[in-house]
Amino acid sequence: MSKRLQIIAPILFVFASNSLIADEDSRQLVELPEMMQKHMMSNMRDHLVAINEILVNMANDRLDYASEIAESRLGMSSLESHGASHMAKFMPEGMRQAGTSMHRTASRFALKAQEGEVLPAYNALSEITSACVLCHSNYRIR
Repeated sequence: MSKRLQIIAPILFVFASNSLIADEDSRQLVELPEMMQKHMMSNMRDHLVAINEILVNMANDRLDYASEIAESRLGMSSLESHGASHMAKFMPEGMRQAGTSMHRTASRFALKAQEGEVLPAYNALSEITSACVLCHSNYRIR
């Protein structure tokens, strides 16, 4: 086999298998009105940005800022700004529970980060991302 083919074949295999996986998406489709779908996607992108900002602040030993970001953008106090009460009625129970879990764990992280100990804060942060992974593994909106 030529050197080029040895390099290209694995790459093509990865693309082909990713295509098959996408075609076999077994996650539950949650149908939302288009406007709500856009709103939810915007919220989730902001959640990802917030988690990144939390990580940057933790890496710079600024747990107080990480705590503020977590509570204001992900925690229970952020529910109103996300329009959670309007979105909840369109979600299956498991999706609602995963979302509530994420918001609760974000508030717990905020409290843990305020204590100033990095390792317990990282452990609490992993609970937030675990809630995200659980929801994204089971549900899709497109």
